[in-house]
Amino acid sequence: MKRWHIPVGFALVCMALLFVLYKGFGRNPHEVPFMMTGKPAPAFTLRALDSGEKVSLEDLKGRPVVINFWASWCGPCMMEHPVLEWGSRQFGSQAVFLGVVFEDTEDNARQFLQRNGASFPQLVDPRSRMAVDYGVAGVPETYFIDPQGVIRGKHVGPIDPQTLTTRIRELTGEAPAANAEAAR
Repeated sequence: MKRWHIPVGFALVCMALLFVLYKGFGRNPHEVPFMMTGKPAPAFTLRALDSGEKVSLEDLKGRPVVINFWASWCGPCMMEHPVLEWGSRQFGSQAVFLGVVFEDTEDNARQFLQRNGASFPQLVDPRSRMAVDYGVAGVPETYFIDPQGVIRGKHVGPIDPQTLTTRIRELTGEAPAANAEAAR
């Protein structure tokens, strides 16, 4: 019989496993393949949670925009909220920060913001239409839009000060004078 089939089969399985491991290791789990990078950001007009004023992407053209989808029931969102608050205070003159309440009640969102602060506008997304347009799979997710209204990146999971600083730098083409360590 053909005894060489077993060693050859085993070698092929081992090579396939090594290939899978090679492709998977060394990648940042927050860098998810994202088909919208480099494409125009979907237009939106949403109501601000606190004031009821309408906020639209069209009105923000000419400025970089950071959009964070979050929910009060989301543990990682609670962890990242101080970073976004810091980022808004630190880089608010360079970029517009917006929060979008995802799959949550307005009352719960307001209570969360009363406890944790709200230095930038929070928007209500009825029936998650904006989230669907942006391809949100879960929260937290943060989107980075350049002054021309083009999506330049997406961060999945809680964002850290260094990543936020780097992304703002990429959007503005400037080196922010801020120290990312200040947010910790």
